[in-house]
Amino acid sequence: LNLMPKPTANRPLLGLTILIVEDSRYSCEAMRFMALRSGARLRRADSIQSAKRHLRVYLPSVIIVDVGLPDGSGLDLIRELSSTSPRVAALIGTSGEDFHHTATLKAGADVFISKPYESLAVFQQTLLDLFPPSEPFGLRLVSNEMVHPDPTALRDDLYHAKSLIEHEPNQPMCDYLSQFLTGVAKSIGDKNLE
Repeated sequence: LNLMPKPTANRPLLGLTILIVEDSRYSCEAMRFMALRSGARLRRADSIQSAKRHLRVYLPSVIIVDVGLPDGSGLDLIRELSSTSPRVAALIGTSGEDFHHTATLKAGADVFISKPYESLAVFQQTLLDLFPPSEPFGLRLVSNEMVHPDPTALRDDLYHAKSLIEHEPNQPMCDYLSQFLTGVAKSIGDKNLE
């Protein structure tokens, strides 16, 4: 007896579980919205250690890993995940910096998604393309809807950066903060912050 819901034209990713390893609440809100609109379930880990705790409990269908994380490089996590058995069905690298594209693929990601996450159609098609046509994902109709995350998530990201700055960060933390704030700036289209 199979109780797994079947994908539909309106929810082409129904039945998929996604773990996003993302430190930005704003970016995660965009991804949460796209997963919800697509029928997928989403869990968030905000660091490598949090992701490893999640993965001790369950194996998602898709893992999306941000390259810049507060406790290390997402590239290291991608390398580790790409060599585990059983391997996750779809492993995706992401960053607000396009120059990370090649590095994520070399680390073992199946595909790279550039931030900001805006297009529901691109999100759905990227995930659908990672699964063979024989997978039961029904009709592959995608939506051209654009994503607009909750502004309170942006405020949370800025408060997070402010609190790290107030603690007189060392050089590795300054590097992380620079990458984090650049990603936030690109996500909201703020050239001055960038």
